[in-house]
Amino acid sequence: MADQHSAPGGVDVSRPNVARMYDYWLGGKDNFPADREAAEKILTYIPDGRDQAHANRKFLRRAVRFMIDDGIRQFIDIGTGLPTQGQVHQVAGEIAPETRVVYVDNDPVAIAHARALLQDTEQVGVAQADLREPEKILQHPDTRALIDFDKPYGLMLLAIMHFIPDEEDPAGILGQFRDAMAPGSYLAISHTTTDYRPEAGAGAAAVWQQSNAAMWPRTKAELTRFFEGFDLVRPGIVDVKVWDTDTTDNPEDTVVYGAVGRRP
Repeated sequence: MADQHSAPGGVDVSRPNVARMYDYWLGGKDNFPADREAAEKILTYIPDGRDQAHANRKFLRRAVRFMIDDGIRQFIDIGTGLPTQGQVHQVAGEIAPETRVVYVDNDPVAIAHARALLQDTEQVGVAQADLREPEKILQHPDTRALIDFDKPYGLMLLAIMHFIPDEEDPAGILGQFRDAMAPGSYLAISHTTTDYRPEAGAGAAAVWQQSNAAMWPRTKAELTRFFEGFDLVRPGIVDVKVWDTDTTDNPEDTVVYGAVGRRP
């Protein structure tokens, strides 16, 4: 694992970083002592936090395969984080090598890692931009070069919407993306919740507040608003662990919801 002396110039490693914390839970090496300390503290509230992180990654893979099976050949993945195994272009490329992907993040460290690893991948673009500014993402040169907005595409928003507080109008942000999506496009969201473990979730959220991005878990009812203008794909908004099953029941240990909607 990394230490302070191996940090890129200008990178603040004294404060926990959400992308590096996630990297730590997934078994990555691009994290620092402050990230590991915060990640371990969250595990005191959510002991199965590592499993939840891996479940979220598996949800990404299943959602991408589902979209590929329905003919989607282009994706925008916002909140990419640090490049890890099982990214969108890797999953899609196994089935449809012609698939084009644009990765978006506002973290310069995550962007630097992504560009270094993906610089020779012609069908993949990397854009530094913020989810709060949809127009800049949609008009970014990498986006315009790879995404044909006259055709359906998949918009991946995994483990990122919970960093947007209500006062920043997350539903309005999603509405701007929705209006730029051709019929047949898909939206995939995963999002933390305290519906089942409120006390543990509140404790973990307090740790997140000390990182570079505070977190706002939401209820299932609140997430429903995010899919306005989309038809939810069965089984709807459920635990990411059971999304690709026939059940609509959530396990008692649910921490992360996942859902996919289709633009009619």
